[in-house]
Amino acid sequence: MTELDIAFVIRFIVNIFSISALCYGCYYRVSKNASVAGAFVLFGVGVFIITHLLHGVDMSMEFAFGLFAVFTMLRYRTESISIKEMTYLFLVTAIALLTSVGQMSTVDLITLNLIICVIALVIDSRLIGNKYCTQSVCYERIENIKPENRDNLIADLKLRTGLNVVEVEIEQIDFLRDTAQLNVSYLPYEQNNSLSQVKSSHKVDVPS
Repeated sequence: MTELDIAFVIRFIVNIFSISALCYGCYYRVSKNASVAGAFVLFGVGVFIITHLLHGVDMSMEFAFGLFAVFTMLRYRTESISIKEMTYLFLVTAIALLTSVGQMSTVDLITLNLIICVIALVIDSRLIGNKYCTQSVCYERIENIKPENRDNLIADLKLRTGLNVVEVEIEQIDFLRDTAQLNVSYLPYEQNNSLSQVKSSHKVDVPS
């Protein structure tokens, strides 16, 4: 069927509500990145429309996922995205494909999409564990990167950055400048249950 009948409208509504719940109820709630969440919704709408309209020309599920792979290579190779965002992109695509060409009832589609959203919500919640943020820090006290001085390194980073540092990984050491590039993992502080998380992977030069 390639006609815009009542079945198309119902599936389109189910699709957009499911994707919006996944992107804004799960992804945006933690990441606070409205532009990426909106892009995911638009991507899901586009995949749904294309796959539904092409379903009348014997389009299989394998071809649908192949179409998603083509979109990925054309658009998302220009900018690196995290594993988490790539996973949400895959879930958005899965919901769009299941809703557009899945051979199941509307109730089954809603139930399946709801299960996907609930799983994503639980995994991204604090029920699984603490959510750590990371920052890349240029550190100049090179003597503290020694294994025996690890406690001093973490204490110094806590004092100078004000972050609740829990783990430090050495990415690169520059002996010419006596500096080291550190990947710092920390727990974001919460104040009045409304303090937003600091964006990850920002490079900061720690002053002497």
